[in-house]
Amino acid sequence: MSEIINDRKVFSLLEVTKSIEKTISKRYNNSFWVKAEMTKLNYYKHSGHCYPDLVEKRGGKLVAQIRANIWSNDYQRVNKRFQDILKEPLKDGINILFNARINFNSVYGLSLHLIDIDPSYTLGELEREKQETINRLKKEGIFENNKKLKLPILPKRIALISVETSKGYSDFLNVIDKNDWGYRFFHMLFPSLLQGDKAADSIINRLKRIKKVIHHFDVVAIIRGGGGDVGLACYNTYELAKEIALFPIPVLTGIGHATNETVVEMAAHNNITPTKLAEFLIQQFHNFAVPLKEHEKSLIENSLTLIDKNNKKLYENIKYFRLVSLRLFDVFKQSLKNTTYNFRQLTFSFISKYREKVVGIKSDLRNHSQHLLTKQQSEINNNLNLFLMHLRQFITQKENDLNGINEKVSLLNPDNVLKRGYSITYYQGKSLKNIDLLKKADKIITKLFAGKIESIIESIEK
Repeated sequence: MSEIINDRKVFSLLEVTKSIEKTISKRYNNSFWVKAEMTKLNYYKHSGHCYPDLVEKRGGKLVAQIRANIWSNDYQRVNKRFQDILKEPLKDGINILFNARINFNSVYGLSLHLIDIDPSYTLGELEREKQETINRLKKEGIFENNKKLKLPILPKRIALISVETSKGYSDFLNVIDKNDWGYRFFHMLFPSLLQGDKAADSIINRLKRIKKVIHHFDVVAIIRGGGGDVGLACYNTYELAKEIALFPIPVLTGIGHATNETVVEMAAHNNITPTKLAEFLIQQFHNFAVPLKEHEKSLIENSLTLIDKNNKKLYENIKYFRLVSLRLFDVFKQSLKNTTYNFRQLTFSFISKYREKVVGIKSDLRNHSQHLLTKQQSEINNNLNLFLMHLRQFITQKENDLNGINEKVSLLNPDNVLKRGYSITYYQGKSLKNIDLLKKADKIITKLFAGKIESIIESIEK
């Protein structure tokens, strides 16, 4: 009851608070739905109760704030629904739609008693924020920037943003470091928070550190294990998505098994699971190594084919030169015989001719004076000397021709061909033209100019 003090009507604090409590209970006797941001859940394990801090912000400014409570039974029920639908528990820093009653207590003051929370609204709010980030990046024309970067042919230097205890990180290393082909990758871990309100700022900070040593890396890989959509909300923030979109080297994301793709994954160069991301990097080595091995194999095969072809051609040329040499030698030999025979006949004819002339001269000399005989004798001697001179010149010319022929024949001699670095391979005493008759462990002989080599066949390739 009130009392009079100094002519004033005075109420006790309890009377005032009880009056407020009575008024509020009459005015707000039903529950109603409210939307707000839950900045802190304030869950107490010993009692199982929660005392959330609820706020509303407009234009980045706080316009309303109130304390609330969720009793243990209600919390267990709501939390289970969140885990079933969002794959994440009820947690700090999310927008919620809740059913509540207004309570006023003389000791604890005004608060909201939360009876139920709709997890589908929270999921919708996350999707709305995600779409706003996408639209903003597209409006600025940077949404596809990182995707347009050219991936290095061999992306072997990797800057990893993850946590050592993450299963996704462990799976990634297990695949990339133990690949069956022995490809070697250099990777360096930049530890970071991967979920929660501070995760986006933590990842941005690691990206800025990587920028300072960007020349040491080919790509950046963000590795995180599976998680629900609420746990991945940080990957829809504009600041983180922008940092990745504008990053100077390709950013690859392996952010687990979420059903919906985050903005960070959309803006990244490639987005797959941690294990598939490791397999993707290994495949880049395959894409380079397999054609290289094929070219190496083709080069070896073509080289062997060319060598075999040239060996066959060389053998055919040697065979041809030998036949030509023998034929040319026969031709020149016959020509020499004919020349010798003609020369002999000419000589006999010439001698016979002059012999008859000498006989005639002798007959004339008998009828003429000794002086005429002397004159004729001198003429005969001169003609004979001239004939002998021409005869010597003729013989010298033919000897020179014969020497030239011998030199050509010598050049075509197989021994001289071998001097120029060629060789002849024999099998069972016969020169070898192809490998069809050969088999492993057969003995072959290779003839060189300065000797021969005996070999045992270990392998044969066509």
